[in-house]
Formats: sequence, structure tokens, C-alpha cells
Amino acid sequence: MRIKFLVFAFVLGLFSAVGQEKQLRMEEIWDGTFQAKSLFRLHSLNNGNEYTVMQYDANRNSTIDVYRYDTGEKVRSLLNTRNFPELKSLFQYSFSPDESKLLLGTEYQPIYRRSVLAVYYVLDIATGELIQVDEDKIQEPSFSADGSKIAYGKENNLFIKDLKSNSTTQVTKDGKKNEIINGIADWVYEEEFAIVRMFDWSADGNYLAYIRFDESNVPEFSMDVYGKELYPTQQVFKYPKAGEDNSEVSLHIYSLENQTTKEVDFSELETNYYIPRLKWTKDAHTLAVQLTNRHQNILDLVYVHPQTTAYTKVLRETDEAYIDVTDDWTFMDDGRFFWTSERDGWNHLYHYSKNGKLLNQVTKGDWDVTRFYGLNAKTKTLYYQSTENGSLYRDVYSIRTNGRGKKQLVTSKGTNSASFSADMSLFINTHTSSTSPATYTLHQSNNGKLLRTIVDNKELLDKLEAYQLPKKEYGTIHISGYDLNMYTIKPVDFDPNKKYPLLLYQYSGPGSQLVSDSWLAANDYWHMLLTQNDYIVVCVDGRGTGYKGSEFKKLTQKELGKYEVIDQIRIAEKLGEKSYIDADRIGIWGWSYGGFMSANAIFQAPEVFSTAIAVAPVTSWRFYDTIYTERYMQTPQENPTGYDQNSPLTHAKNLEGNLLLVHGTSDDNVHVDNTMKLIDVLVNANKDFDWLIYPDRNHGIYGGNTRLHLYNKMTEYILNHL
Repeated sequence: MRIKFLVFAFVLGLFSAVGQEKQLRMEEIWDGTFQAKSLFRLHSLNNGNEYTVMQYDANRNSTIDVYRYDTGEKVRSLLNTRNFPELKSLFQYSFSPDESKLLLGTEYQPIYRRSVLAVYYVLDIATGELIQVDEDKIQEPSFSADGSKIAYGKENNLFIKDLKSNSTTQVTKDGKKNEIINGIADWVYEEEFAIVRMFDWSADGNYLAYIRFDESNVPEFSMDVYGKELYPTQQVFKYPKAGEDNSEVSLHIYSLENQTTKEVDFSELETNYYIPRLKWTKDAHTLAVQLTNRHQNILDLVYVHPQTTAYTKVLRETDEAYIDVTDDWTFMDDGRFFWTSERDGWNHLYHYSKNGKLLNQVTKGDWDVTRFYGLNAKTKTLYYQSTENGSLYRDVYSIRTNGRGKKQLVTSKGTNSASFSADMSLFINTHTSSTSPATYTLHQSNNGKLLRTIVDNKELLDKLEAYQLPKKEYGTIHISGYDLNMYTIKPVDFDPNKKYPLLLYQYSGPGSQLVSDSWLAANDYWHMLLTQNDYIVVCVDGRGTGYKGSEFKKLTQKELGKYEVIDQIRIAEKLGEKSYIDADRIGIWGWSYGGFMSANAIFQAPEVFSTAIAVAPVTSWRFYDTIYTERYMQTPQENPTGYDQNSPLTHAKNLEGNLLLVHGTSDDNVHVDNTMKLIDVLVNANKDFDWLIYPDRNHGIYGGNTRLHLYNKMTEYILNHL
């Protein structure tokens, strides 16, 4: 009877109104009803007075328009795709360094999470001439410093297009699928080092440095692709699971003048296992390279000379646990550079001489620099984002290179991020909070003075006023000796004298954060929809998550899934003691790492959790990739108990409640065999559970009505089982 009543109440909640206020409907969450306006593909022009954005009309024609910073006036259009039929599906643009040309990407074809194949064109803005870079789809095209050439990847090789002569030079010729890749990241580098383009032009355009991946010895993984044909096909790619062989990587420098390539020999360095970053400094004869060992607890910065290939070790970072690769490295004309490090327990900015001598620590305190925006060399001022006002928040600051004169440039409470003009004199601030969608405002960089509002999303706020939406309540909960960040979403008509079922939502992965004062994501709307049916939703970032210092973040080292699960169990127990929580109806859900956590929680605490939903879960870190897993766990050969004692496979026999497993068959990240192996263990233990498989869907499980279908099924499961 209870199940029937809940389903009936759910239908009423979706389609009826309470008084004059609307109730959320699932379709609205996924059809764009609540989408906020944004400044799409914002780019600051070199003159420092103007910026460009990309905009679409109702017919999906695109324009790239130029606006004045000071007035917001549209001053000209650089492109309208109505005039270029071949650019109908434009998705990306970038400028040549002198801004005389536009590189335009069309016919987008995703490969993995970040990589795409596309057809690219170069538009001469002055003449209107349009040239196709290559007759085929290519990857990661990039202008040389003078804009006369474009380097790009194609079929695992590197090419250079000379725009003046319209000729193409093939730089490498040994590229071969699933064997050799030149200049483009292999799967695991792309996923875990968050990079695709592994080549870079020197400042004078005379050299092209690139990473070569030899993945011949990396084990293959295959996925069935069902499609619409009579017979399924297979996608086969190289995927190094924890403890297995990685690609052998090497650094090469191609000379355009001599059309010769030299390899850099890093064999004497103990950190030459991964080469996650390379970037030319302002000096055309100095290539900066980051190298790290397999454990990723040593990180070296080295300088390489392109002619001799000799290198110098400039800086070394070490840590007992691991070191994150940094993108916050900025070089000055005289060779000095800025770099972020957690060496004092928090992520801060450091200033170094050309030869790697520490000049000063620029920022200090029990808070993290979360983004480094850059340097105004004229005023010797750095700009950055940080958590100085608390880990829930992000604020934008300026500081002198000597560490003095720090200023908070915006005061709106919530999450602030900045996009600076090319000369660093102005910035567009994006502010959101849990009660405010994105507001874009223009500010002076020297003092943060507000000049004007560009976009305020008032229309969305007006639309949401018609709905009966609960608020996120922020606070902390004291668990395991720490005050953990938490938010709670209660029904609008919450009655402390009633008993409510509780659903915990979490991710819990190393350095992650779900509890922040920022605008609503799709999951927030879904959680609010659940509260319409008298559920309470709580999210807590437990030990191992980010922005509370490196010690807090790294205490899960070699034990992924141990302390995080303990925390979620204790959270559920403590919340279950509240008079308005029904302790017999506590559920937990999560995606990816959160799915791993949800399965572990219901297996290890069947007396606490009655229901769990695990979407795309890792079920053993033995099945996951090398770079991510070994960063936190070392190899299975070195740490077998850490892998097995914290695996859902080990504890699945304890299942007593309701479990829903969800996975996509084309998940190239967390493979569906994670779920299949867990299913096998549960079946052999004669445990009752439910599972839902989405054919040809990747880790995001989306496309068409997929998300709508998935969240309808998860809602039904919660209503019927929690």
C-alpha cells in the first residue's frame, strides 16, 4: 500500500500546483527551462578595450561579435556563418596571435572526454578568404607565433600547414592506431592529466616540441558498440589499468629550418616516467617541461635547449603522498616565473628566479589559491582566485609580486571567477550563489570598482519565482574529528514534528567538492523535486575532499574508500538521531567515485542504509587506470590490501537493502565490466538487486532523452524503495 501511495503522491507532485506556485517537473530539468544565460566563448582582444563572444540565432547560425568593455556596445561582427555555408555547425573559434585570422572548428566529432575530431578553417578577417586546414578531420590545430602556420594532429601524426604557400609538411610518419601517437595525448593522459594537445610552438615559430607516445605494450580494452546495424562492432583502444604498462613517452623537438627532429634524453632523471606538461617560455630557446615519477610524489621542472637538447633541472617538488601537476606556471620576459605549490600545506603562489631560486612566497594562509589568472608586468601585480573567505566560497584578489598590497576585488558572497582583458586593466567577474544564477559584471582591475552589469539572468530568477523551491541550507557536521561542510535541502513545508526519509548525495573523490555556495546544477533541481515528495536531501564533503588543506585531502592516501565510507556512515547515523529523520529510511546515491561510495556504504553498513543508487561505479580500483589510481593507491602489487579491503566486491555479500546499479556500455572511463563483475558477485551471493544498462552511452550517460529516462527511473526507485 505504501508504494502505491507514494507513486500517486509523486504524480500529484509533478503535475499539480500548490496554491499559485508551480511544482518542478522532470522534463523541465532536462529541456533547458532553467538554463542561465552566459557569455559564450568569451575572448579578450589584444587592444584591451574589446572582447568577443560567440552567439547563435534561432536557426543555429553563429556570429562572432565584438563588444566594447566600457559601454557594452556591439561595435562589429567578425563572422556570420550565414555567409559561409561550410561553417553552419561552428562550435569553436580562436585567433591568430596578431588577431588577423580566425581558426574555426566545424563538424564536431567527440572522441573521449576532451578530445574531438573536426573540420577546421582559417578565415582572413580583412579579406574574408576562407581556407580549409586539411581535407580531413583533424585534432588540436594551433597557430605559430606569427600566425603564418598551423600545426595539428591527424591519424596519430603531426602536420604543419603553411598558410602563405598553402603547402603542408608532415612532421612525423610513424603514427599508427593503438601503437604510436605523436603530439596528441593517449587516453590516460587525456583523462587524468586533463590535456589533449601535447605539442607547442616556440616563441619565434622555429621549433615545434611534442610528446611521442609508444603504447605498443599497453593492454587493449574493447567495448561492444551496438548501434543500429545487424551486427555490433567493437571499439578497441589502449587502456592501462593499475599496475599495468603505460605508454613509453619521449620528448622531441622539430626544427622547421632544418626539417629535422631531435629526441631529448631524460634517462638520468628519476622523474621521466610521465611528461604531463610542456610549454615554451618567452625565450625561444628555452622549453619548460614538467616530469613526474610513477608514484607522482616527485615533480621536476626542467628547461630544455632546442638545438643541443641539453636540459637543466630548475625546480623539484616532493611530497609523501602525491603532487598535482600545475597549470599555474607563468613566465616573465626576463625568465622569472610564478608557480603554485602545496609545500606549506595549502596551495599558494611562489616567485622564482630564472634559475629556480625561490625569491618569495607571494600568498600565505590557511586557504588555497584555486586559480591563477596572470600577471600585469607593468604594475607588478598578480591576480588570482582563492578560498580565503572559506572553502564554500571563491573570491578574486590582486597582490603585488612581493606579496604585499593584497586586495579583494569583488565582495559578492558566493562563487566569483574572473576573465581579464589582455592588458589586465579590466576584468569580467562571474558571480553565482545558491540563490543567484550567473551575473556578469565589469570591473577595474586596480581596485575592483564596478563599472557596469553585462548579464544578470533576471529573467531566470523571475521564472523561478513561480515555483515552490526550497533553499539550500549550509552548515557543518562534526564527524571523525572534523567539521565537514554540509548542505541540506528540506521540503518547503518542512514540519519538525514529522518523520522524513533521508537521501545522502556525495562524490567524495580526492580533492573534490560538492558543497559550495554556487548556482544550482541539474542534480540540485532533481533533489528539490524529491523534496516535493517529502524527502530530505543532504550532501557532506567528507575526509579526502578538497579545499581544507593538503593534509585533509591526502589522508585517504593508499586507502581510497576507507575513511570516506566511514564518514558517510557516521553522517547517516548522526543525522538519523534527529527527531525529524526516519532512521529506517536512509538512502545514499552517487556517480562514478560516488557510485563506488554508495555501493560500499550499503554493503558495509546494511543496518544504516536501506537503499542505494550507484551510477557508473568503480567496483575495484584494480579495474581503473594507472595515473589516477596509482597517484592515490600506488600499484596493486605494492598495496594489495588497500585495493581489496576497500572494494565493493569484497563487501557485496553483506547486502540487505535495495540497490540499483546503473551503467553505460560505452563507458570508456569506468568500464561497464566494473558493474558486471559486481553483478556476478551479487548473483553468486544470491542477493536481490536491480540494474539498468544503457547501450552505447558513455560515462556521462546522456544523449536524446537518456538523462530524462535515467532520472525518471531513479526517482521511481527512490519513491518505491526509500
